[in-house]
Amino acid sequence: MQKMDLSKLKKIDDFLLFNFLAKDKENAAEIVEAGEGYVVPGIVASDFEKIEDGIAKVNELKEAAPVVSVGLGDNGNPANWDKVLAIAAGSSPGHINQPFDKSSYSRGYLKALGQDQTVNALVSPSGKPGTVKLATGLEMTVEDLLDLASAMQIESIKFMPLKGIQHLDELVYLCKAAAEKGITAIEPAGGITADNIKEIVNAVKDTGIPVFMPHIFGSTIDKETGRTIPEEVIRILDRVRGMF
Repeated sequence: MQKMDLSKLKKIDDFLLFNFLAKDKENAAEIVEAGEGYVVPGIVASDFEKIEDGIAKVNELKEAAPVVSVGLGDNGNPANWDKVLAIAAGSSPGHINQPFDKSSYSRGYLKALGQDQTVNALVSPSGKPGTVKLATGLEMTVEDLLDLASAMQIESIKFMPLKGIQHLDELVYLCKAAAEKGITAIEPAGGITADNIKEIVNAVKDTGIPVFMPHIFGSTIDKETGRTIPEEVIRILDRVRGMF
């Protein structure tokens, strides 16, 4: 299978794209259209009790988009890592989210199945620019983390919870260091909305990071239907359109 490469996806200013959850194939098609193609639709593993249901959902969404992202869910719960991996193994979504300590194993496991996919590595803010926390509780410098990621052939770092702009200075530090270390992508999540997306993107757009993919969930989802609202996707795109 040809490698799924985030850097080759359609991006605003060859830099920016978005991840939104999709309820079904129709919702995926709606948000990809609303986002003018700058969208990777996704699911979260926590929504599925049965692995086969998650596999079926990924295959359904792949009818509307070339790449689907499989997330952990439950606010990035690391306990869901094996469920994410099982869904990916059965569906080849193209992009999966994993805790940092499981990311290299997951990438190797999928590659052994013939699936050379993008696996991001989740870390959390520490409250101090220049350090991050792993799901294990270990705190380490950003530079050490990125050196490990490079050695493990991990190309993307997920950073959550961003809490809107609360940890924006830490995100900027991470993006700058990642660009210098040759990491392809940074993926922030948590509290990102149409009201703060412009400030977030403006803060990182000159860091040199090749790919920046915010995950935007809660603020764009209809609480009654569970569907991502296309009009909210349009609002977010409109907020960043004039920046480039």
